Amino acid sequence: MKLGVVGKGGVGKTTVCAMLARTYARRGERVVAIDTDSNPNLAVSLGLSPEDNEAIPVLPRALIVGSPSSLTAEQLLAEYGRPTPDGVTMISAIKVTQAGGGCTCSGHATVRSLLGQVMAEHADVTLVDMEAGLEHLSRSGGTLAHTDVLLVVMEPSRKSVITAARTVTLAHELGIDRIFGLGNKARLPADEGFFADLCAEYDVPLAGVLPYDDGVRAADRDGTDLGADSGATIQDALDQVLAELESAWTLPSSQGA
Repeated sequence: MKLGVVGKGGVGKTTVCAMLARTYARRGERVVAIDTDSNPNLAVSLGLSPEDNEAIPVLPRALIVGSPSSLTAEQLLAEYGRPTPDGVTMISAIKVTQAGGGCTCSGHATVRSLLGQVMAEHADVTLVDMEAGLEHLSRSGGTLAHTDVLLVVMEPSRKSVITAARTVTLAHELGIDRIFGLGNKARLPADEGFFADLCAEYDVPLAGVLPYDDGVRAADRDGTDLGADSGATIQDALDQVLAELESAWTLPSSQGA
């Protein structure tokens, strides 16, 4: 399964992507996590130090995986992938290292090329942590056009749900049928109802709601990974979300959300 994780800035999508990746890896799945944020931090959430994160080589721009005289997917994983403590293979696709360096369009094209290959030979689950916003869905061809399932992370705010609704519309135009919203950071009993009501109002299929967790907040504050116990209160909810996503993935595309 190729799973894209998107959302408005600050909703916690990188943390959610890391928790998804670690959960799959702990189940024995072969997991590849691709960070497409120009300010990449997914590796830290997966347990690498900030120094190791900075040392991850970035995919070459405009690399077309599997093309003549280019790398195969297997070679790419060996050369640019980095292992994390839970066994997730981390890839950094885009990084802005200097001012005035130009746009990152070619980097997104590389990710699209990679996702278009037969990754099933090398990964059971490929997760893509996208940069905040909607630009990755407006690019020619769409960075996430080859994903099987798109997960839109939201926080308890109307703006966040509205952004999710716009994402759903653009994703459908790219031909992505399996699209789900995921409520995050639910502190109050009313937050779950808030997500249910607004997602219904804006036609965002809701896969579930994750409660707020102090361990996640502490990890974000300290710039560390989630740790063995962090996020324990949301793991049950996350497992239910995974069951929903996997059920949708096994359906024919036309029967998705």
